[in-house]
Amino acid sequence: MDVSQYLEIFIDETKEHLQSLNTQILNLEQDAENMDTINEIFRAAHSLKGMAGTMGYKRMQNLTHDMENVFSEVRNGNIKVKANMIDILFQCLDALEEYLDTIQSTADEGTNENEHLIAALNKILKGEDGADGDATPAKEAKKEEAKEEAKAEAAAPASGDNWTKIKLGDSERSVIAEAQAQGKNVFGMTVFIQDSCILKAARAFLVFKAVEDLGEILVSEPSAQDIEDEKFEFDFSLIVITEHELDELIKAASAVSEIDHAVGAPVSLDAQAQEGDEPAEEASEEHAKEASEEPAEETKPAVVSPKTAPAAKQDAKKPAAGKPVVNRTVRVDIEKLDSLMNLVSELIIAKNSLVSITSNSESEVSSSTQFNEQIEYLESVTTNLHESVMKVRMVPIESVLQKFPRMIRDLQKKLGKQMELYMTGEDTELDRTVVDEIGDPLMHLLRNSADHGLESAEIRKERGKPEVGSIHLDAYQDGNNVVIDVKDDGNGIDVEAVRDKAIERGIITPEQAENMSDKDIIDLLFLPSFSTAKKVTDVSGRGVGLDVVKSKIESLSGEVEVKSKLGVGSTWTIRLPLTLAIIQALMVIVGNEKYAISLGSIQTIENIHKSDIKLVQAKEVIHLRGTVIPLIRLDEVLDIPQESEKDDLIVCIVKKGDKLAGLVVSELIGQQEIVIKSLGKLINKCKFISGATILGDGEVALILDANALI
Repeated sequence: MDVSQYLEIFIDETKEHLQSLNTQILNLEQDAENMDTINEIFRAAHSLKGMAGTMGYKRMQNLTHDMENVFSEVRNGNIKVKANMIDILFQCLDALEEYLDTIQSTADEGTNENEHLIAALNKILKGEDGADGDATPAKEAKKEEAKEEAKAEAAAPASGDNWTKIKLGDSERSVIAEAQAQGKNVFGMTVFIQDSCILKAARAFLVFKAVEDLGEILVSEPSAQDIEDEKFEFDFSLIVITEHELDELIKAASAVSEIDHAVGAPVSLDAQAQEGDEPAEEASEEHAKEASEEPAEETKPAVVSPKTAPAAKQDAKKPAAGKPVVNRTVRVDIEKLDSLMNLVSELIIAKNSLVSITSNSESEVSSSTQFNEQIEYLESVTTNLHESVMKVRMVPIESVLQKFPRMIRDLQKKLGKQMELYMTGEDTELDRTVVDEIGDPLMHLLRNSADHGLESAEIRKERGKPEVGSIHLDAYQDGNNVVIDVKDDGNGIDVEAVRDKAIERGIITPEQAENMSDKDIIDLLFLPSFSTAKKVTDVSGRGVGLDVVKSKIESLSGEVEVKSKLGVGSTWTIRLPLTLAIIQALMVIVGNEKYAISLGSIQTIENIHKSDIKLVQAKEVIHLRGTVIPLIRLDEVLDIPQESEKDDLIVCIVKKGDKLAGLVVSELIGQQEIVIKSLGKLINKCKFISGATILGDGEVALILDANALI
């Protein structure tokens, strides 16, 4: 039976069952006698076993079958739930998640039998104490073995020949030949990431950014999508066309935090051809083997001619190239779909009315009136349609937050600290594309709070605090934004230590430090590789990776800031837009050009007389209702020819966190709903341009990012 068509449903439902298991096993640890919880775990394990068996994933089926057997005995009262059983169940959960990740990547469950876990579950069934002596060492041994393998793999290609295995098509070859004919350099390079790195994809993104500043990346292996989905080990390869030298590219890539090293060499099309043309017959056999093994490819014919083998192989792997189920499906309430259908019906009625008016030309005046009425009606319908589509795209952030209680439990055991995680606002909704991206930054902030924020129980007792530390994760909607706060009642950030470290590393001078506020000093933590930790642990380091958190949040058009009080605790605040697709904007004119500014960041619009402008440290400021606000002249920032200055200036007051700034514009056009279009690589060095929009008359207007301007 061909079950590949059900793969997406299987992955989606398995993820839900694993989330349920995670929550219920945590509940079981708190209340071992709760039969409702025990029944829920039994049902989830039973469902997973059935689904895995149907799909042909035997290893996954065997593990869930033994889990089901254990809980069948627990339900019957033959076995009591003990602490070591909880540990083994969490290890089983990790193993199931590993199977799921492999299935998402390759449509196959892999070769890990997890024999130590099955043995541990069978010990429990026999009434023995379980796996304290067996499962953990076996798992640790496997971890060590995996680490050694990763290190060996990283060390093996030190010559940098990984990039030579990139298969180049005819179009890529012609581009390389043309670039070389024009006197440009074409280099292949392989970049190796430290095996202790947590956010591999984010580091790779920063390398791509650094290399693209020096040239053009023609092709990468794995693909950019696979790298973004973290479907690669600890190295990736690039072919780069540049006017710079190889050592500059390697220096730029190696400068990124947690990059171990980078190697490369000039590309020779002859050598690349030999490498790329390796035995097609072997590829054909390999493809035939894959076609017979992987359920997702059973619909493909297994017979492949030698000449077409590489292309066919690539096509066969396409379903495994991304994570379609997790990233591209949204479950929608039927009422939301009914609302959409009604609005589409209204849209058709409006269209028919407009067609009727244009075909009926009895009276120009009446036609004009009717036409305007229908345009207003159409505007109302499209606004409602936009809101309904947005609701369809919105999902609760609960799916991201569910994994954090388990993480805090594991950290509590690993760090030997007592801590509790309190979460509110799990039902807060965000655009699906944003929800998929915020998990890693939030995890990093929570690990930071647990490891370096909270003190040990002894120190907390000395300071008069409860021995159990508190970490709060609160999500809530604020206007057109969603705000997520990560707060702890730990030690807080030592501003003096940050200042001293910054001076020691030459980031700021002692004179600059004197004039910097505490907030400015704390913001230095977001610089690459900045850390005040006395020692770096494998859990986190205060400041280590915060640059990646900031980059990730800003790539989602959001912002992150921190407030801290020494001895009291820290609060990390992430502010994200509800949507990345359509926004309400204020259209303005600067010089002769039209620009859009998001209404969400605008506080007020003021008319300022030029005599009210003062100079503070050679910078223009205005004094508005008791607040000193710096002025930013957009014509200077955007390099637009200046007009003769008027006596009265139009100033848009924008806000980013606690900071205010006044943007000086030439004219105001008005409020407008705009569709954001990405500029791709066309304007990749201009941070304060976040995209573009097409206006009603077909003209293109750039969208200004107020956060980047402040």
